[in-house]
Amino acid sequence: MIIAARFDTWRQSGTRAAGRAHPALDPWLLGSATALIALGIVMVYSASVAYAERMTGHGLYFLSRHLAHLAIALLAMLVVYRLRVRVWERLGPYLLLAGIVLLCIVLLPGIGASINGSSRWIRLGVFSLQPSELMKLFVVVYVAGYLVRRQEELLQFTRGILMVGLVVAVIGMLLLQEPDLGSVAVICATVMTMLFLGGVRFWHFGLVLLLGFGGMVLLTVFSPYRMGRVTSFLDPWADPFGSGFQLTQALIAVGRGEWFGAGLGASVQKLSYLPAAHTDFVFAVTAEEFGLLGVFVVMGLYAIVILRAFAIARAAELAGQIYAARLAQGLGLLLGVQAIINIGVNLGALPTKGLTLPFVSYGGSSLIVCAIALAILLRIGREAHAQSWGRAAT
Repeated sequence: MIIAARFDTWRQSGTRAAGRAHPALDPWLLGSATALIALGIVMVYSASVAYAERMTGHGLYFLSRHLAHLAIALLAMLVVYRLRVRVWERLGPYLLLAGIVLLCIVLLPGIGASINGSSRWIRLGVFSLQPSELMKLFVVVYVAGYLVRRQEELLQFTRGILMVGLVVAVIGMLLLQEPDLGSVAVICATVMTMLFLGGVRFWHFGLVLLLGFGGMVLLTVFSPYRMGRVTSFLDPWADPFGSGFQLTQALIAVGRGEWFGAGLGASVQKLSYLPAAHTDFVFAVTAEEFGLLGVFVVMGLYAIVILRAFAIARAAELAGQIYAARLAQGLGLLLGVQAIINIGVNLGALPTKGLTLPFVSYGGSSLIVCAIALAILLRIGREAHAQSWGRAAT
């Protein structure tokens, strides 16, 4: 009996040590994100090779840059994964301030690079930084901390939801100067859902949601640029060679894919027909080459990412890590909302927004931010697992 008791004690202590040394990563989250990244490599090359050959004379131009961005993203992911979650809680307000400063800098003449009428990038030599992508991440980090710090005040309108609304309004006004309505939509949808999950009153949530929707309508009505996008979305075939060109070409690509696709590399729409085929409309090229089956696979991978993010949030909450739970919810929402909007645009269900498809589209800032979000989610899962394992062992 003494030997058995000692063996049981040794086994439990060894198990606890192993749990601390080798905490489990979420295989479904990591696997689905890796599959999306691999798909992105293939589709960026397939969608851009003809365009790159015509514009630069090198068919591998965009693929090589995408792989360079991916290397930076993976390095950032490794660094971020080593940071404890409480570091993000402390840095939240400072990151938000840094993001606002970057949004102001990109609007300065001579600093912000203008492409297709939008000033969204800051040239850093061979790399272009898109502050709006960083701002999405910084807002989530800040709001998660706000929900924890103001947990007792969330039931009050002014201290609960109005203060965050003012912060989002300032960020939204800066983004609209670029203009970047797509990022505004992603940030608003993500923050509003985080507030709802954080415990604000339902009627407060509904009131702000109504005000936000009304603001979006006014911004659209009084802006010819945005109004043109909405009208072209409602009836793209009314002007298929003008305002409705992008959407009609995307719909042709999706329809041409049928059930099983035209085959990898066999897309016709990417050959000078579909604009931004390797960035905003890479999903349409994927649908054309892999068909409805490929569409379902891609949607399924994003569904796994979102579900696992919320599962990690639930595990963190059960472990008493409230900030980590709110942060995981926000990151899952951020990736999910942007993916839903991009897919909706490609399928003609939403007006064109100029948003990338997370993990898949060409774009260094977007890919790096997605990798950082993934690393934070994995770290939250690790810490929640270690906490719950320690409680179970004791």
